[in-house]
Amino acid sequence: MKEQTLILNSLPIDPLTGSISTPIYQTSTFVQDAPGVHKGFDYSRSNNPTRKVLEDCIAKLENGHAGFAFASGLAAIDAVIKLLEAGDEIIAVDDIYGGAFRLFTHVYQKFGIKINYVDSTNSQNVADAVTDKTKLIWIESPTNPTLKVSDIRTIAKTARQHNIILCVDNTFASPVSQKPIDFGADIIVHSATKYIAGHSDLIAGLVVTSTPELSEKIKFIQNASGAILGPFDSWLVIRGIETLNLRVKQHAENAQKIAEYLLEEKLVKNVYYPGLPSHHNHEIAKSQQKYFGGVIAFDLVIDDKELASQIVSGTKLFKLAESLGGVKSLCCLPCEMTHKSIPAEKRYGSGVTDSLIRLSVGLEDADDLIADLKQAIEAAVKANADKTAVTA
Repeated sequence: MKEQTLILNSLPIDPLTGSISTPIYQTSTFVQDAPGVHKGFDYSRSNNPTRKVLEDCIAKLENGHAGFAFASGLAAIDAVIKLLEAGDEIIAVDDIYGGAFRLFTHVYQKFGIKINYVDSTNSQNVADAVTDKTKLIWIESPTNPTLKVSDIRTIAKTARQHNIILCVDNTFASPVSQKPIDFGADIIVHSATKYIAGHSDLIAGLVVTSTPELSEKIKFIQNASGAILGPFDSWLVIRGIETLNLRVKQHAENAQKIAEYLLEEKLVKNVYYPGLPSHHNHEIAKSQQKYFGGVIAFDLVIDDKELASQIVSGTKLFKLAESLGGVKSLCCLPCEMTHKSIPAEKRYGSGVTDSLIRLSVGLEDADDLIADLKQAIEAAVKANADKTAVTA
């Protein structure tokens, strides 16, 4: 079945009314026929019909056993970490989302959970970091913001050998591009705020589990902790999913053109995009991803925060803002925005320099976006002639 057909077929027609749009069940509680006798719903924290449509849909799209919707991507991550106990260890990708780093390091580490950060683009690094206390391997592929790609299949084999849970943050790829459970992952998380919802109008997180045992545990944590996604936001995510395949395809086409343009810019030092043959793990990305995504990162030949800041502040179509995955193009300076909470030494170690710029390529015309970047770079070069003479 083609992906777009699968998406639309995963969203049921309302059996009560025939509504083609999923109804929004904006209710906190449900009337019961007798004590404990109901139609599968008793209280909306535990279950809600609108949320259930979303959860069932994401499970189908990811080829998982069950899906769970949370109030944010970090709430989804938090639910997975609650599978662990004091004394357990996590192996995590070094180029990790700043919010996940903050949660791991400043919240869960003080409860006795140790985190070992490794460059997971070399699968052997993951295998070498395993101890008898390792209970979770956490990777993003591609990563945020330097678009590192890890070999999910190989890392999954390591996880299985040692009875370790492998969780893949699939936010950047989305389920229409990459299905980590098919490669051996146990759990998938998404910031549904990004590509899945796709319109920069909500905050949401998703977890997909591969087995009944993990599903039961995550369901318990979701209900016990209560960080659930409300029915209206669930409906908005469902609406976004309906066009997910079409959007992701166009995001990727635009991003490929822009990445190729950036390779020719004299002021640009490195371009990070899995769709470029020069990308470190381009071949692995080709084997895992249907599309290469809509996020590009690049840094400058002069590692100057002020110069990079002038570029991101000088764009017109690219809006200066955090987040990504929406229909409108965004740009940001991670060292001052999304990754500011990560210590500079660790940030640099994972490739996030002071001049690194992240682009979330939207659905505007690619030539218009390229022209926008050109004018912003040219203006910054002109304003900093003393610094940029080396690029002339």
